[in-house]
Amino acid sequence: MEPRNILITGAGRGIGKRLALGFAQSGLRVGLLARSKAELDLADLEIEHAGRRSLRLLADLKNFKEVALAVERMRQEYGSVEAAVCASGSFGAIGLVEETDPQCWAEAIHTSLLGAYHLCRAVLPHMIERRAGKIVLLVGPGAEAARPRFSAYAAANAALVRFAETLAEEVREANIQVNCMNPGPTYTSMTDEILAAGERAGARELAAAHEIRSNGGTAPEKQIALAQFLVSSRSNHLSGKLIGVQDDWRRLEQSNDTPELFTLRRVSRA
Repeated sequence: MEPRNILITGAGRGIGKRLALGFAQSGLRVGLLARSKAELDLADLEIEHAGRRSLRLLADLKNFKEVALAVERMRQEYGSVEAAVCASGSFGAIGLVEETDPQCWAEAIHTSLLGAYHLCRAVLPHMIERRAGKIVLLVGPGAEAARPRFSAYAAANAALVRFAETLAEEVREANIQVNCMNPGPTYTSMTDEILAAGERAGARELAAAHEIRSNGGTAPEKQIALAQFLVSSRSNHLSGKLIGVQDDWRRLEQSNDTPELFTLRRVSRA
């Protein structure tokens, strides 16, 4: 069966709101989770203008009790949480490691990694009971390669990929699929953070941010298409993968004949 109810974190703005609108337009009942009431209200209004309805869930992803209460409220309103997408993230500290503030550095770990854990911990008991579920964790640049001056964000994203792969093994017998999705470069408030950081971000990151601001980055329909694939039954044979919009992911709809593909692995000489 295809999921009917989906919970999206970071749904008040950026990619999270973009995906929420896409899911709602496709007919899913959407739960919007964010910590800003004003942003939630605006996202809900956009969905309403598209002829759909959503459930606003005010919670800080770093606070497990708030997340658990939000999940329970969605269960009461919709009957179930059949899919969950974590679209929350933070750069934390930007700059060379020796110049960063430790508290700011930890912010990326708390928001991106611990927040994703909180979401999974809250939705899993219900999914395991139903013996079905889809979880998608969004990751950005740094998950697959070094990202100088963004060490906190890179570390958190790489950890997210391994967390997803590990969790995928734990819940495989419960018919729950867990994957990571790279939505590609996108103009969001995080782009503005890079521009505001100036020299601390480095010349290459600044140039890329200016380009993203000018062209908007990845087309929304590409991101929505991949996200819809990952929460649908078409991806039931895939779990523990990192798949990006730039990948030829449509060929994965038919088979998964390369188990090591789209995973983090050490490459060594034979």
